[in-house]
Amino acid sequence: MANFSKSNVPQFSVEVYQNEYLPEGGREVNAIVTVTSTGGGTTGGVPLSGAAASPAHVPGQAPNAAVVIMVDCSGSMDYPPTKMRNARDATAAAIDTLRDGTSFAVVGGTHVAKEVYPGNGRLAVADAQTRAQAKGALRALSAGGGTAIGTWLRLADRLLGAADVQIRHGILLTDGRNEHEAPEDLRAALESCAGRFTCDARGVGTDWEVKEVTAIASALLGTADIVADPAGLAADFTRMMEDAMGKEVADVALRLWTPVGVEIKFVKQVAPTVVDLTDRRTEVGPRAGDYPTGSWGDESRDYHVCVTVPQAGIGQEMLASRVSLVLPDPSGGAPQTLSQGLVRAVWTEDMVASTSINPQVAHYTGQVELAQVIQQGLDARKSGDFDGATAKLGRAVQLASVSGNEDTAKLLSKVVDVVDAATGTVRLKAKVADADEMTLETRSTKTVRVKK
Repeated sequence: MANFSKSNVPQFSVEVYQNEYLPEGGREVNAIVTVTSTGGGTTGGVPLSGAAASPAHVPGQAPNAAVVIMVDCSGSMDYPPTKMRNARDATAAAIDTLRDGTSFAVVGGTHVAKEVYPGNGRLAVADAQTRAQAKGALRALSAGGGTAIGTWLRLADRLLGAADVQIRHGILLTDGRNEHEAPEDLRAALESCAGRFTCDARGVGTDWEVKEVTAIASALLGTADIVADPAGLAADFTRMMEDAMGKEVADVALRLWTPVGVEIKFVKQVAPTVVDLTDRRTEVGPRAGDYPTGSWGDESRDYHVCVTVPQAGIGQEMLASRVSLVLPDPSGGAPQTLSQGLVRAVWTEDMVASTSINPQVAHYTGQVELAQVIQQGLDARKSGDFDGATAKLGRAVQLASVSGNEDTAKLLSKVVDVVDAATGTVRLKAKVADADEMTLETRSTKTVRVKK
């Protein structure tokens, strides 16, 4: 195995933000856990070692990554005809963004999944020749047939599973609803693929189902977005592939250990997007469980951990939870702890201390509520409950204003007329473009970090 200099090895740090003080009888403890990964080792985290020490890319060496691009080729991709051409151009742009040495394949998706390049159940290795061959193969892509996304994902899983690499990633493009397989078939495919590869999902145009695309990205720990104008696909695919090429380490888990009597209420990623991880826990030992976080490059994410502790008297304190970042050993040995932080509980009669809400906790509680009320408001609007929609979307405008989430505020202003942002007073717009409503719904889980 190659030896990597410390400057090339990803490093992780964990910071815990909380108000550890509880009043007498208080039992709920909240903490925001900030996890930061850098390739240059500037955060003071623990460097990777042993079998886990191969980042996905080291300058001068082949990337330790594989990517499968899944392109919708259903009949609707011919309406308008430019949509299919834009999809081919976007896939070509993504192929051009692959680093030399990256394993890759292209899948065409209809009611069945077909290998477009290289074929025969293989992955190609990116270089000038294979890129040219792959782009040539794209010319054969044509629209026709239905949509069964679960079959696309299962083929991508088979192709990626055969690669002896650390980073396995998919990019999925669809323009329509998943009408040619049962919803439970897609759910089963997602359950089968979860933890095996990550996947970014994109909906092009406005005839696809937002909840389907966001569910794919959520289950596979990727991003979801809308590309309302097919002409924007190439730029979006290029950005997605650049992000995929920047990943350095995969299969990182957030491990929570809790003492006897402590119960976990929830674990959520709250930045850069809201993802509830509570039900994705894998038990790893007495009172310890892992929550998946996917692949990491140079980035920082925030997690909200909420636990319930046993009642205790004034002056007592306890460790409420130990939060660790761990990486499994591919050879089956003990996982490596990359960094860790502690969540504490201290009971006090100081009412000022015990009633103060940590700024990070307060901010992200609001951001999670923002995502929820946007979804509830849009659902109410679609069902004809305009009073309920007005109330929920008004609350969303208020939360976006307070938290400084300017991007979400702009998206909301395309759906409602804002009378007073501070009080959440709004009027529903009489006419809303499908693209504006779908963009708001798709991006509703994107958050902003706490203002410094």
